[in-house]
Amino acid sequence: MTTASTALRTTNLAGDATALGALRAKAAKDPKAAVKEVAKQFEALFMQELLKSMRAASQNAGFLENEGSKMGTEMLDAQYATQMAGAKGGLADAIAKQLERQLQAQMQPQEPAAFLPGAPGAPVNKVPGSAAAQFVQQHLAAAQRVEKETGIKASFTLGQAAHESGWGKREIRNADGSDSHNLFGIKATADWKGAVTEITTTEVVNGQARKVAAKFRSYPHFEAAFADYSRMLSKSPRYAQAVATGQDAAGFAQSLQKAGYATDPAYAEKLTRVINTTLRLQRAVT
Repeated sequence: MTTASTALRTTNLAGDATALGALRAKAAKDPKAAVKEVAKQFEALFMQELLKSMRAASQNAGFLENEGSKMGTEMLDAQYATQMAGAKGGLADAIAKQLERQLQAQMQPQEPAAFLPGAPGAPVNKVPGSAAAQFVQQHLAAAQRVEKETGIKASFTLGQAAHESGWGKREIRNADGSDSHNLFGIKATADWKGAVTEITTTEVVNGQARKVAAKFRSYPHFEAAFADYSRMLSKSPRYAQAVATGQDAAGFAQSLQKAGYATDPAYAEKLTRVINTTLRLQRAVT
């Protein structure tokens, strides 16, 4: 195969299943190298189309031109385009940088939503990937038990625990400073017979964020928190719709918000984002 025909094949990935397959394999082994290759391919395609347009604008419809000469011209343009593509500071560089930013963003865990003591709309600290992965690994077995009992996906339960506790970094404390293990921000209602801790939190009332004192349930360990969460969602008619949509992240989050699980008007949106993160992390640790 000539250099020109090779260049033509290189700049025609869209119609070449073999070339596409090779690029996919490269992407699986070395994503960054594949990004640079894709960027170079795009620039080559752009340059080839540019050369074609320039030729069309500068040449008359020559009566001597035939299919053979057209093919030769296209091959020559493909060769020129391939040689010009990939130069430092060129279009390929710009495309590669944009693709790398998108790739990096997809590989990083999403920012967790604000925890109850931090208030709706409060600043949220980004959680390092290792800390988020450790949180998922620590509580995965308990979340899987909830899935067996309620049908709600383990990743959804993990997502809500991560959302409410800031990935375990901003848990509710008892008066003596000990951990309440209340990963789900469950309040101590009148029917609660267990231990209680009172903290100042932020609630949205009539569209306004207000600091209020509220009582929350306190558990002896995390397993008890997951068991209580499972019991509350499966037994309370208030959350029946959330349980029924326990296979759809957005539907589950929206149902919880409609049921009044939290007063933050953006609760469903935030929870959905965190659930999507736990889905990726769960795949990584299992």
